[in-house]
Amino acid sequence: MSEKVQAPPDAAERRAKPPVVVYPNGTLPPSDMAMLAAARERLTKIGEIVVPPREGGSFRVPQGHFFRIVSIEGPQVGDLNLWNADDLSERFFSGKTRALHATHVTTGDRLWSTLPHLRPMATITHDTLGWYGWDGDGAGIHDVIGTRCDPYTHRLLGGGDYHHCCHSNLSRALGAAVGKPAREVESHVHDVLNVFMCTGFTRDTHQYFMKASPVRPGDFIEFFAEIDLLGALSACPGGDCGATHSSDAAVCHPLKVEIFATESKLLAGWAPPRRNPYGREHGA
Repeated sequence: MSEKVQAPPDAAERRAKPPVVVYPNGTLPPSDMAMLAAARERLTKIGEIVVPPREGGSFRVPQGHFFRIVSIEGPQVGDLNLWNADDLSERFFSGKTRALHATHVTTGDRLWSTLPHLRPMATITHDTLGWYGWDGDGAGIHDVIGTRCDPYTHRLLGGGDYHHCCHSNLSRALGAAVGKPAREVESHVHDVLNVFMCTGFTRDTHQYFMKASPVRPGDFIEFFAEIDLLGALSACPGGDCGATHSSDAAVCHPLKVEIFATESKLLAGWAPPRRNPYGREHGA
């Protein structure tokens, strides 16, 4: 057992320093939410997929279109990955999204892409669970803090092999989309947006926790595609994640992805965001 470290005499003074928000929201390039609100009033559905329980599915969304992830039969959490449809090296960056917005995202927040691109891939335009806010346990909805359940951690923690973890579901879905085996594309699978998941950190030990999602059939989260997107969604084997995950024990339900076009005139003045202009000299 390691020796307990004693607090220095000025410990209280050090702890009392004020917090500083790293990336103040006012410095982000603004989204034109008024334009998007008008555009989403004229939506025409052009496609949909249903992701079966404990499985994954892929979909494509052209830039300037909208898509929704919809609860259709019962409480169910989904793990979302997004890529540039023409370049898998540009993908959703959950860590930077968390730093630029918050641990949980909702209407008006954006999903940002990886370096060196660092541009918005999608903007959240509607969230029927936006009413939830923060509960008494400090939990919120749609987190960008969890990584995704995966078979490697499952094996590490002594659970044996389980092939319907979200990582595996997303790997199979991406593989099917690009015509390659799952093992060849799994390196492109990345930390997720945990759609509908209710999560937080315990107050005493600061451990990541989950609790039963408040999502119900008919609830949805809606996005505007800022660039051409390839998406993959896993219907998590934890169901509503109120008890367990990465097993066949939880009651699970399908999820639907719906894709919509709007009237182009309602997007007048909008253009896909350019990649980050930093020149990549890195001082060398």
